[in-house]
Amino acid sequence: MSFSYSRTIRFQDTDAAGVVYFANALAMCHEAYEASIAASGINLKLFFSNQEAAIPIVRASVDFFHPMFCGDRIKIHLSSKQLTAEKFETVYQIVMADSEQLVAKAICRHVCIDPIGRTKKEIPAELIQWLHQWGETED
Repeated sequence: MSFSYSRTIRFQDTDAAGVVYFANALAMCHEAYEASIAASGINLKLFFSNQEAAIPIVRASVDFFHPMFCGDRIKIHLSSKQLTAEKFETVYQIVMADSEQLVAKAICRHVCIDPIGRTKKEIPAELIQWLHQWGETED
């Protein structure tokens, strides 16, 4: 099952050519990521200030298939897959809200670490539940 997040492209999201700036596409995907975490019942403030585990992005990519302009309504479909006990990947399909036309696809790979020692550790139980809700686990 995937999570869907709706959004309107804002002027601040665009570059001098009037299309979405590539880094802003990743920022919009991160908005969808945060919304999916909140939708699964995880407290965002506690999640992002957790002293036991941090979940940094270690790889990110985005491919564009069609330009997005200020005022366009989009949906971001998010699904995640656990790769190892410490890693997961989130795939974002960005589509036009009215037609479901695929305009971009992004992938972010995350790794769970101890925020003090900066060593890998297992994904926390609440995030495993999130993976079950919006994607796949390594079962």
